[in-house]
Amino acid sequence: MGLSLIGKKAGMTQWFDAEGRAVGATVVWVEPSVVVMVKRSEDHGYAALQLGSGEVKEKRLSSPVRGHFQRAGVAPKRRLHEVRLDDPEAYEVGQEIGVDAFVEGERVDVTGISKGRGFAGTVKRHGFSLRPRSHGHKMQRRPGTAGPTGPRKVLKGKKMPGHMGAERTTVRNLEVLKVDAERGLLVLRGGVPGPIKGLLRIRKHDV
Repeated sequence: MGLSLIGKKAGMTQWFDAEGRAVGATVVWVEPSVVVMVKRSEDHGYAALQLGSGEVKEKRLSSPVRGHFQRAGVAPKRRLHEVRLDDPEAYEVGQEIGVDAFVEGERVDVTGISKGRGFAGTVKRHGFSLRPRSHGHKMQRRPGTAGPTGPRKVLKGKKMPGHMGAERTTVRNLEVLKVDAERGLLVLRGGVPGPIKGLLRIRKHDV
């Protein structure tokens, strides 16, 4: 399993590759993460790192969560997430992991919540074709019949109008174009899910 960090989408820009071609790129601000807990197979049944990121006032946390950070000797963090690793022993509690964990040219997978599109019809949601527009046809964007009358119900998974977007989405195998360790920025080739300032999880791509 690959190491993953939490970041925020800063926006998109134009990037020139080594051959001078302009490509679309996404800039992600990666929050520095601190190792809060090292989980070992013999103790927990699996090997993982528990990472904390983001600043938060201690009074905003519940008493058990505050105690968890105090036992680890780590300043309180807004978010906690786990990363499954084969060798968690390479890290220690209190160690900070930043954007320099990634290198230019490697591949990453980015997970986020896609933009919500509200209630959408079949043309927008599934790419259905329009019906005839001539001779006063009133059902140009309607999906038509729901199917044969055999099962007497709408089968699960049928493409119909409904809520679109606002789903957990992963874009895999994105190339890292630039790592700016000084400002904590990561430039990725292509687009990533979610709006600007949306939370993202960037994980090293494992084939």
